[in-house]
Amino acid sequence: MERTMTVRDLCALHTHLLDSDIQILENLSTNLPLIADLNKANVFIDCPVREGKHAIVVAEACGHSVKSVYDHPVVGKFAYEAFEPAVFYVLRTGKDMFVNRALTQEGAMVQQSVVPIKGECNRVIAVLIMEKVIHEEPESFNQFDRQDQQNSLVPEFIEESIFLINNQKRLVYTNPAAINLVSEICLTDCVLGESIFDYFPGFADVLASKEDILMKEMNIGKKIIQIKKFHLGNKNSNETFIIIRDLTELRDKERELISKSVAIREIHHRVKNNLQTVASLLRLQMRLGAPEESKPHLLVSLNRVLSISSVYEIILASSQVDHVDLLELIRKIGDMIVHTEGQARQCVSIEYRGDLHSIDSDIGISVALVVNELIHNCVKHAFKEGTEGNITVCLQKDGPELELQVRDDGIGYSPAMKPSLGLDIIRMTVENDLDGEFSIQRIKEGTLASVRFPYKR
Repeated sequence: MERTMTVRDLCALHTHLLDSDIQILENLSTNLPLIADLNKANVFIDCPVREGKHAIVVAEACGHSVKSVYDHPVVGKFAYEAFEPAVFYVLRTGKDMFVNRALTQEGAMVQQSVVPIKGECNRVIAVLIMEKVIHEEPESFNQFDRQDQQNSLVPEFIEESIFLINNQKRLVYTNPAAINLVSEICLTDCVLGESIFDYFPGFADVLASKEDILMKEMNIGKKIIQIKKFHLGNKNSNETFIIIRDLTELRDKERELISKSVAIREIHHRVKNNLQTVASLLRLQMRLGAPEESKPHLLVSLNRVLSISSVYEIILASSQVDHVDLLELIRKIGDMIVHTEGQARQCVSIEYRGDLHSIDSDIGISVALVVNELIHNCVKHAFKEGTEGNITVCLQKDGPELELQVRDDGIGYSPAMKPSLGLDIIRMTVENDLDGEFSIQRIKEGTLASVRFPYKR
């Protein structure tokens, strides 16, 4: 027979609670039957799990004179915020939440009260929950003109705070999220029948507006909220819906993202400037102090630096700071090489085919080096001096991979040719940085080099 998991077993398996915390919960769990009998209700102890995304029931009891809310024992079951927002509000804030509506994971509507259980240093370690079945649908639900009980439960799930007020601006209905919002902002309980202005005096302008539908963003204390207001005017009533969405966290993340984007763009700008400085030094050395036999090697290094710099130029010219359009990058590098190294071969042309594909800028740097070496090899080795030549660069998506092909109609590649630094750079970059494959072969009309690597948008 399988042994029943104890409070200590469940806490040790699923939580970060200290031994002293677990002892507090064990002591409290022995009194749960008395608490349940006294209140004629179900009572539970819920603890947050290690991941913090949900909670677990570690103890339960039901009053002897009432039918349990649940058909089956729930000890060891997880509780989710979508069903019980009040539980997670108390876990986060340490504040009490009384007579709140909640929906059990078996689909029953209950009246729920939640109080924090605290350990050392006044730290919330769990919550004590009391639940009673609501046998009748609250009168305020009738205002929604629902057709069945299943639809009437929808407001209990959503995260937005819903207030329904009558023409005297008094509360007719609030969902659990609205109750939590009032408690958090106003530090008081939300009571039906009270004026909405008792909790939100700043809503006067919103409600005074004659627009049937109004959406407005405003600040309340340290919170940023979005208010949606619309009327339910008909022959029998003139109620107003107010739906409030808390945008504070979203706006904070937006400001943080903008700040990071500005910083990243500034870093890209400085890197580009540093690369341009290196390129200028290489050009200066080629013009003033380099022997003639060294200039071709300096030109190769110059193009490698400029190819990497092209990545940052494209990023800075776009609205994205972490992505680059690959075909645009290839075109920029190809034109640069053909118009510099191919000056002596005015008849060499280059063509680009394919669609734009946005890739991560870090990957773009590796691709830039590969493209630079492939096109440089075509210009330098594929065509005899004074002969015409064509280079075609094709970029295409093949399932989860991108394939880059560089084709020329020159003299053709031979495996017997002396190994070059450029081909070594291509192979190492493709295999180590792009996690891809590189191949080069002689074809009927020249040479075909192909690079395949995983594509992640």
